[in-house]
This record gives sequence, C-alpha cells and structure tokens, in this order.
Amino acid sequence: MASCCYPDILAWIQNLPPITQWREKNSMSICICSSGSFQPSLNLSVAKNLQSATIFFSITADFSLPISLWSSKPIKTNPKSSKLLDDGTISSLSVNLIEDVLGYASNKSCSSSTKVLRTDSVLSQLKDTFNAAFLTLSLLICIYEAPADLRSECLASLKNQLTNRRLRGASKSLMKIMGSNLEEQWMRSINLAITNWIAERQASHQTLKTPSPLFSYSFSTTGLWKVQLYCPVIAMDVESSSNPAHERLLFSLKYHQLECVIQFNYKVIVQENWVDVIVNTDNIRCDVVRLLNETLMTEQGVGTDEKHFPSRISLYLAPILQTNIISVSVSKSSENPAREIEMEKGIETSFDPPNSFLGLKVSAGETVSMSLKPWKFEQSVYGSSAIMNWFLHDNMDGREVFSSKPPRMALITPKPWFKNRYSSSYRPFTRQGGVIFAGDEYGKSVQWKVDKSTIGKTMEWEIKGWIWLTYWPNKYRTAYSETRRLQFEEILQLSVPPA
Repeated sequence: MASCCYPDILAWIQNLPPITQWREKNSMSICICSSGSFQPSLNLSVAKNLQSATIFFSITADFSLPISLWSSKPIKTNPKSSKLLDDGTISSLSVNLIEDVLGYASNKSCSSSTKVLRTDSVLSQLKDTFNAAFLTLSLLICIYEAPADLRSECLASLKNQLTNRRLRGASKSLMKIMGSNLEEQWMRSINLAITNWIAERQASHQTLKTPSPLFSYSFSTTGLWKVQLYCPVIAMDVESSSNPAHERLLFSLKYHQLECVIQFNYKVIVQENWVDVIVNTDNIRCDVVRLLNETLMTEQGVGTDEKHFPSRISLYLAPILQTNIISVSVSKSSENPAREIEMEKGIETSFDPPNSFLGLKVSAGETVSMSLKPWKFEQSVYGSSAIMNWFLHDNMDGREVFSSKPPRMALITPKPWFKNRYSSSYRPFTRQGGVIFAGDEYGKSVQWKVDKSTIGKTMEWEIKGWIWLTYWPNKYRTAYSETRRLQFEEILQLSVPPA
C-alpha cells in the first residue's frame, strides 16, 4: 500500500499494470488518507467487473468489512496495452470526477456539459488537474458519506492537500478548463458541502476547524489583473450581531456564498527618468448567491428574500518590494460635499400685561439639506501602498451600515431603504442583491513612479482585501442584524517592458 501522506493518485493510476498481470487479485488500492495508525482509512480501489470486460474505481472506508462510498462509471480497458489505462481513458475518468462534484450542487444554474469537458485541454492539463478533481470529490464524499470516526481526521488531511501550493495552482488550471459557468457551479457544490459540515459541527457545539472555507486565485496578463474568490457566508468571521434570531431565518442566511471578482487595468509607461505604473479600477463585482434551491429555502427557511448584502469593500494594493518606488499618487480628492442651506427668520411683537416692558420675540430657523449617494468611495495612501474603500451608508441618518444597526424607528416605518431592497427603484444593489463598481464611476487611477532599475523585469505586487457582508431585515419581520467579514490575499505579476 502506498504512503498515506499526500499520495499522487494520478501517478498510481498511470502505473497500474494491465489486468493480465493482476494474477489472482480482483482489486488493487491506495490510501487517500488515514484517521490514525490503528484506525480505518479512506482508500481508492480499482476492481475488475466480473460480469463484463470492464473495471471501475471506488472510494471505500477501509473497515474490517470495507464500505463503498462512491463508484465510477465502468471503464473499458485495452488488453493489448502495457498499462491498465491510457491517458485518454484517464481523461474520461477525470470528466467523471468533475461531473460527480457538479452533481452535488442543489441550486444548479447550469448543467454540466460533457462536450465542454471532453476537449484536448483536459488531456493536456491532466497532470495538473486530475489530483485536484479527485481530492475535491474525496472531500465531498468524506463530508456526506464517511462514517463519523473517519471523517474529522480525513477532512483535515484532505484540506491540507487541497490548500498546498501545487494543488492550488492545479485548481486554478481546472477552473480555466471548466470555464466560468461550470466554475461557479463547482464552487457552489463545494461550499454547500462545507456549509453543511460547519452547520453540523455548530449544532453539536463541537470545536470548529473549517475545511478550506475560502478559495481564491489571481490571474495576471499584459494590462490586466484579476482576482476571483468564493467563500460560504457561514465561514466568514462575525463582526457584530444583535438580538436572537429565529432558526428559520438563520437557515436562510447561512445557505449562501460570497462570489467576488476584482479586475484592474494597468499601463506601464517608460519615461526618461522613471517608469509610470498606472492602475485603474475595471470591475469589482460582489454577489451573495444561495446554495440551495428555492423550495428548500422556503420549506426550511424564510424564503429567498432574506440574505446578506455587501456593505463595505476595502482593497490594499502595493508592490512587494518597495525600495524602488519613488512616489505614489491617487486621483480622487477627499470629500467636499455641497450643502444647501435655507434660513427662516421671523419677528414677533406683542404687548405684555400692564407694568411690564414691551416684549420683542425674534425666532430664526435653519434647515440644512445635502444629497448623499448610498455608496461612498475613498482613496488613500499608506507608504507606497494604495488603499481603496467603498462604504455603504444609511440614507436615513448617513451612518456607515457595516458598523451600525438598523434604526429602531426605521424598523416600524413603512418604507425604509432596506425593506424590499432588491426590487425598489432606489436600491443600492443589483436586482440579484450584489454590487458592481465599474470604471464609469469608480475608475479613478492610482499612479506609481518606479525607479528605472525595474525596466525589463517582472515585479510582484500584493493585493489584500476585506469584504463586509451585513444583514438587515428585508421582507421578514425581525429586529435581527449582523455583519460578517472576509479577508483574502493574492500575488500579482507586472512585467516592465524594455526601454
């Protein structure tokens, strides 16, 4: 049996001998992960189908009597081949793995397409992507199917494997092969499983170590930086909450995930004495997407109208090596809002009773009004780093939403802004409840002047981000509110062309 520490599943499959060399064996297996020296393990097995000239793979819990947790489709083998499976057949197995992960999604916005997956790109990226697909399926199988005494240790092992540097790069390649639609469905399948696992642990009041709650990756090419991230809402840190909430409301709130795309355009201009690096906001899109179908959300929760919304986004962008930075400039001034002031003055005179002085009463009133957009954008600089902040404000009192509670009077007034917030014509969100910050209004630039020693080299840049999601009641009658926060970090590359 192979070592239980970080097995290379693809290499094991590629080196399997043809069935003619199995002698008296009907199956072969490799350990995926183990729960301890004298405890059962999670294995991948390949076995002959005694009723046809095919084989199949299975994931089993290796007790004294093995328990099958998953089986692949039957696979035909070539008896003349020197190996059990060729790369084309392994590619088909890879498609099988991907489709089975996609099948765990409850809220399927698109169907998995075999035609999309069965391309030359699957075969060409097989080395990088097969293990990522297999370990992801193993994670879901472990959450949903594995016995309790095997689950915790194996989940920890699978988490460590999926989050190491090599597998993170492989997962990025896998996302590229699947395309954006299947990528979203893939992440919804994974995060539904993680949400169920966290909810189960919370219900039993067990110490919680979530299995890889955040998945993010970055993409750098000439003139464009992109960061994509996904995280189940239940795994985000709670910053504040108020009032006990009904279980049905909490059910609706937790079965969502945050999906976010951050895109920057940049230009590199070589000047006589320095190099200009100019970065503009292209698109920042944040959505809170439900993980369950509408029927389940209605039967076990309070429907699909109650969910968190983005209330603040903070991004920090800087070159990792800052010794060659000459200066940094932002293009947006601090706020200088216009105020409309109306003065009302009146003079009243009256005669007081006898033996008193004539009284003259003067009254003056002042009314101050100002226009306030719900989202406020700010730029600032810290050292050689640019900081960009988007804040959502309550249009009733101007407070920042992420750090406040809904006003008590607003909860009983007929039309506060946060009621029916996804259908009102004055909504600060998209119809689906997300936000989009694009270049038309938020495309302000940040400019770095960089020393000419960087010409012809590749610079590494760092982006850090914090995203706040807030819940205030929408259609459901409750005084409950809460704010959660997510932090992420990615590395970007920028190539400075030769002079």
